[in-house]
Amino acid sequence: MKLEKIENNYPYDLLLLADETIEAINTYLFDSDVYIAKIDNETVGVFCLLPHDEETLEIMNIAVSLERQNKGIGSNMMSEIEKIARKGKYKTIIVGTADCGLKQIHFYEKNAYVRYDLRKNYFLEKFDEPIFEKRIQDLKLKIQN
Repeated sequence: MKLEKIENNYPYDLLLLADETIEAINTYLFDSDVYIAKIDNETVGVFCLLPHDEETLEIMNIAVSLERQNKGIGSNMMSEIEKIARKGKYKTIIVGTADCGLKQIHFYEKNAYVRYDLRKNYFLEKFDEPIFEKRIQDLKLKIQN
């Protein structure tokens, strides 16, 4: 897997796997460092990293193409994110996900992230329409490494 930092031609098709709308993505995309993961010249993943301060970096979006999921690419991208954070001297990496997104939570926990905060009404305040996953309305769960 090869990483490439990009500043345009964003792969919205992949970004939309991890966020609901292009409008939501655009609220953080242009302030983030965006990387694509390639295998054999094919873009298979993407992630967006947004610094909060000198010590904290947030993963705003991380996605792997549907046909490449469950093959270790996401975990490899998490390892690369940690290398980028260390190089940037960040002490904390945070990521937010829905509390009912059990697949996502399992992924982050499998990669040594731990739950540390629950933000009620996050999606209700951020989006005009409620967000549901598996017929359960989402809240916001923060996971910290």
